[in-house]
Amino acid sequence: MAPVSTSEFRNGMHIELDGQTWRIVEFQHVKPGKGGAFVRTKLKSLDSGSVVDRTFRAGEKFERVRTENKSMQYLYDAGDEVIFMDEETYEQVPLPRATVEDVLPFMQESSSWQVLLVNDRPMGVDLPSSLILEVKETEPGVKGDTVSNVTKPATLETGAVVPVPLFVNVGDKIKVDPREKRYISRA
Repeated sequence: MAPVSTSEFRNGMHIELDGQTWRIVEFQHVKPGKGGAFVRTKLKSLDSGSVVDRTFRAGEKFERVRTENKSMQYLYDAGDEVIFMDEETYEQVPLPRATVEDVLPFMQESSSWQVLLVNDRPMGVDLPSSLILEVKETEPGVKGDTVSNVTKPATLETGAVVPVPLFVNVGDKIKVDPREKRYISRA
C-alpha cells in the first residue's frame, strides 16, 4: 500500500509507527508564524490500547495499514478470550479479552458486531453509536422528584450498568451509547 503523508491524515485512519499499528484519534495541522508546519496527533495503539500524543513534521510519510470491518457474531466469553464467529464462513475467531473489555458488558450472545481486521488479523470491535437494550433492574422513581439531571443506576439485559433518569423503570427499552456508557433516550 502506498505511504500516507501527514497532509492526508484522517480521524480513524490506521498507520504503522515504530513497528506497531496505531489509530489516529485526532489530529491538528499547525502552521506557526516562525519555523516549519507540523501536525499534532493523538494516537491509540491497537496492540496495547495506550493513547499517546505525537508531533510530526508536515509532509512526513508513514506506511498505511489496511483495515476492514467484518460482521461477526458474538458467541461467548471464554475467560481470557472472547469468541466470535465469521457470519460467512462460520469460522470461530478468538479475540483477546483486553481488546473488547470496555464493550463486553453491552454484548449479547449471538448478536452481530463489526470486528476490526488489521492486515486480516482481528484487533477489536467497532462500537455502534447506540444500542437498544431493556432495563432489567433499577430503583423505582420517586413521584414528584423531578429535579433535572438526577440519575439512578440501571442494570440492562446484558449486565451493563448505566445512569438513567428517574422516570426509567424496569422493563423499559432504552437507547444507550456504549462508547460513553450513557443513556440517550427511551426507545
